[in-house]
Amino acid sequence: MATSTATIPTTQAPAKAKGDSLKWWVLVTVIIGTFLGRLDQTIVNLALPNIITDFHITVSQAGWIGTAYILANAVFVPIWGKLGDTIGRKKVYIIGFIGFLIGSVLAGLAWNLPSLIVFRIIQAISGSADYPTAMAILTVTFPKQQDRSQALGIWSSVFGAASVFGPLIGGPLIDTFGWRSVFLVNLPVGIIGTFMALTFVTESKLPERVVKFDWFGAISLGAALATLVLVLDQGTSWGWLSTSSMLCYLGTLVFGFIFILIEQRHPEPIVDLKFFQNPVFVNTLTNNFIVFMGLMGSIFLVPIFAQTFLGYSATQTGYLFIPMAFGLMAAAPFGASLVGKVKPGIVIGFSTLVAAFGLYLFSFLDVRSTAIDVMIPLVIMAGGLGFGMAQRTNAVAQAVPPHEIGVASSVLALVRNISGAFGIALFGSLLDWAEKRNVLNISSLSHLYVHTAANMQTYTTLIILKAQVDAYGLIYEIAAGILVIGALFAFFIKVPERKIDPELMMAE
Repeated sequence: MATSTATIPTTQAPAKAKGDSLKWWVLVTVIIGTFLGRLDQTIVNLALPNIITDFHITVSQAGWIGTAYILANAVFVPIWGKLGDTIGRKKVYIIGFIGFLIGSVLAGLAWNLPSLIVFRIIQAISGSADYPTAMAILTVTFPKQQDRSQALGIWSSVFGAASVFGPLIGGPLIDTFGWRSVFLVNLPVGIIGTFMALTFVTESKLPERVVKFDWFGAISLGAALATLVLVLDQGTSWGWLSTSSMLCYLGTLVFGFIFILIEQRHPEPIVDLKFFQNPVFVNTLTNNFIVFMGLMGSIFLVPIFAQTFLGYSATQTGYLFIPMAFGLMAAAPFGASLVGKVKPGIVIGFSTLVAAFGLYLFSFLDVRSTAIDVMIPLVIMAGGLGFGMAQRTNAVAQAVPPHEIGVASSVLALVRNISGAFGIALFGSLLDWAEKRNVLNISSLSHLYVHTAANMQTYTTLIILKAQVDAYGLIYEIAAGILVIGALFAFFIKVPERKIDPELMMAE
């Protein structure tokens, strides 16, 4: 599918036309947009207790604030990716950015739960335009492989940094200005980002390829993704074999089958199924799915462990993640510098093994662990993830035809989102199972010799505590094992060489 050499004809030259140095301003521009979008996903969770109090709602009702966002984001990522390739990436990027800011302001002014959910959906739909268009913009702006890999590596590290800085920024904002500030803070930063996008980003598109937009494919894919993400998000509370979950499984299968039938026949499919005949693309996606499933599924348990068993406050827990952010941002450029020097499969595989080792170290945590005991595994895990980030992203960009980079990047974003949701659902269920199993095992090996009410209560509490702590250790061992499997897929990734010739890009 991918050839050894290729060029990208577009309707306008990249940032080099304005001066080679300005291409790095394009990188800063898309970093702002990506950081705001990912920050919003983490920072809002901190505000949920205050929202519950203000709106007089239950915890389960508040859960739909996050669920609605995840659903809308997952459904529209592929649509934006295709639109960016056809009507113009800069145009789609700015439309998405402005829509995200409007949704943020409206969410900050929400008067009840239904209004907040609607405004969060607006945020999610608009914000989902960022990833596929930003990656395509960077790919066109940086035609040289070394520069492109470095830019993609720096940009990719923002995902991890945003998830870390969310609690650090959100806590003080909420404590000082209230929960509405986590939405309204997007406006001033977003205005700067929009101005920079209008100034530095140049348009790139391929209008000659457009026959007609694949609306039925988009609808069927959206329905399949919506039912899949919904059951992953709500399956724990519903029950994985409940009627609601079964209906979601059925919906995913039926709409997924319809989507495949449509894509096989449409002249301009929203997702080119030939991607999945490309071993580089498939192996890279598989590695991404496994890595992000293991990481997201296990890392979300770290704050719970720190606050439940180590006695840390939410703010103190946020501080634990600061070294992780710096580890991620330091490792990403270093990994990008190895492009052209070390085979991508080796870098991605090695980085995955390092991340697996970091997760394995978490299995030694117990109630006597210190902050350093938590920080060290986080730094190692983040360093491993960041080290291979540019290579993962660049592998997808290199593996597909140039005119479908936007669509391919949207598939990559979709896989990461789905794998994260799948990981959280999987490890949440595994944790419940492990706790119950451990209670039975520990009880069978324990004996109480003095049966008083106080002793019985202490005895039961200690068994449960031991069972819970040991369950976390098992989860991290499983997560490390999953990443080792992901590393095996990485070693089969062989990225083709491809040059993107800016001389063949036509100016509007």
